[in-house]
Order: sequence, then C-alpha cells, then structure tokens
Amino acid sequence: MSMEQMFPVILLLGLLVIAVASDVRRHRIPNLLVVLGLVLGLAGQAYSGGIGGLGDGALGLLVGFGVFLPLYALGGMAAGDVKLMAMVGSFMTPNTALWTALFSLIAGGMCGVLLVLVRGQVQQTLGRYWLMLKALAYVPPAPDEVAGKPFPYSIAILLGTLTIGYFMFVL
Repeated sequence: MSMEQMFPVILLLGLLVIAVASDVRRHRIPNLLVVLGLVLGLAGQAYSGGIGGLGDGALGLLVGFGVFLPLYALGGMAAGDVKLMAMVGSFMTPNTALWTALFSLIAGGMCGVLLVLVRGQVQQTLGRYWLMLKALAYVPPAPDEVAGKPFPYSIAILLGTLTIGYFMFVL
C-alpha cells in the first residue's frame, strides 16, 4: 500500500484518537473535530475518486449516520457518537461504512458486557433485564449500576474502525 493510500487511514485514526481522548475526559466529542473530519473525509474521497469518490463519501456518511440515529432516538447513544460515526463513514464507501458501523456496535456491546463483568454487576444487570422482560417496560438502572453511567462510545467506534481496517489491509 502506498503512502498516498495510507494517508486517509492515518488521518482517520488520528481524528478518532482525539475524539476518544475528549470523550473519555469530558464525555463530549467536539463538533469542530467532527466537521473537520467530514470535510477532510469528503475532500479525500473527491481527490482520490472524483465525483464518484465524493458520492461514495457522502453515501458512507449517510450510512454511518443512519445506522446510529435510531439508537440516539431511543436514548441509547449520544448525538456526538452519531456524528462521529457519520464522520467515519465519510472516509469510506457505503458498504465499508455499514460494516464499520456494525463492528462498532458489536464492539460497544462487548465493552458493555466487559464493564458489567469487571464491576461485578452481572446478577444486578440480568435481574433488571428480567424485570423489563416480565413487565414489558423500561426499568431504569439503579444509581450505582454501571448501565446508568456514561460510556465513551467513541472507543467502540475506534475498535470497529480498526477491525474493518484489519480485514481490509491485513487479511
């Protein structure tokens, strides 16, 4: 792979690392970072693929946004995470953006399970889900429950992006 092909990958990973650092520290992903990433992603797509590349970037942006938007609407994700996934999609084709979003969701689920295990709240969490299943209604987490704490989902987006990168460039 040439340096010209590697540059967008390195740029995207750099933007994601900055987003993760901000999300971990402040539970916020700066809009300026997302806008900068969107512009750079779409410009890179246009540079490498012309109008077709720009179209791929725009569709990738919409796919990333569209996959995460319902989770935001249901209260399971913050707006910054949705915008960050759209930014990631702008660097990709629609198909790659879809796979990246799906792997990011899997990574987020695995991180959630790991947090519950590490905090020793498996029984408490399963009990709450069992109550919700029986009542067919949402039961909010207890104040001390890990499920009620903010989770920097940018970590899962970074892991999903790295996974897709691994499959694309290594395998």
